[in-house]
Amino acid sequence: MELGISTFGEIPIEHISGNAVAAQKRISELIEEAVLADELGLDVFALGEHHRPDYVISAPEMVLAAIASVTKRIRLTSAVTVLSSADPVRVFQNFATLDLISKGRAEIMAGRGSFIESFPLFGYNLDDYDELFIEKLDLLLNINSNEIVFSEGHHRPSIDGLGVYPRPYQEKLPVWLAVGGTPSSVVRAGSLNLPLTIAILGGQPAQFVQLTDLYRKAAAKVGHDTGKLQLCINQHMYIADSSEQAADEFWPTYSTLMNRVGKERGWSPMSREQFEYLRSPGGPLLVGSAQEVADKIVAEHKLFGNTRFLSQTIAGEIPHSKLLHSIKLFGSEVAPMVRNAID
Repeated sequence: MELGISTFGEIPIEHISGNAVAAQKRISELIEEAVLADELGLDVFALGEHHRPDYVISAPEMVLAAIASVTKRIRLTSAVTVLSSADPVRVFQNFATLDLISKGRAEIMAGRGSFIESFPLFGYNLDDYDELFIEKLDLLLNINSNEIVFSEGHHRPSIDGLGVYPRPYQEKLPVWLAVGGTPSSVVRAGSLNLPLTIAILGGQPAQFVQLTDLYRKAAAKVGHDTGKLQLCINQHMYIADSSEQAADEFWPTYSTLMNRVGKERGWSPMSREQFEYLRSPGGPLLVGSAQEVADKIVAEHKLFGNTRFLSQTIAGEIPHSKLLHSIKLFGSEVAPMVRNAID
């Protein structure tokens, strides 16, 4: 099973038009985190796209290109590219360029995104939420398979026999679909024989088995080999030298993030008691010692049969040295335990 790191690149909100010190610092930190992950032998480094003042990454392929120039083997992917509000031609070109820079290490993780800021920003109507994604995914897959593209568009202009360049170093760019729990999206991934990433950010992981089963059934229904499907599970992670230390260090950052998002979405404030439940053996948070996190990943692999696991980090108020230590524990201690248990 592949193991990797994902992040959205959280930053303190600056609200300035220049001298964006916090943003510049966070970009440098992300590059440092990726270099460490590469040196530790982790398999994937993933960056999420957002268009908000509390996240620094609006163009993941740009940051991934910088990372490509200072890493050697780790695969580089978005997590996610908000395809509904993007131009599939430009998405392909950007990631094909990243693939050339990295000599074949680029991937695209396409999704509709957990926030909606990009829709009005790029002039799209939220009423077209589903139609936009379906049409643009179809075009992206078309471009990935064909140098000369014929495409009839509704929300995007049609393409009549034009070439899309550059072509990637790989024969095709790996295109993953990312979902948060929508059954129709899971069925779409299985029917199209596309790799699937499921983000488990709330609820008990066991509850998501019905989605992974649905994914495999959808693939089998149209004749795809379910034994070759690629499935990734993504969850929040923070590791320290002891379980108590991990909880105490991660709680302020996690609660601040969840309460900020929760205020926007009408959720009740999170309590420390709820947090402790979420990081319990049956919960979605991987917060604890290296042994605790490894045990949880192995237990979930038995549930899902996943081929990839992404640990999503949160920066927030955690000193960067401690975040690097968490990544180091993941790569040097958790990864060997997980690989030994599964392989």
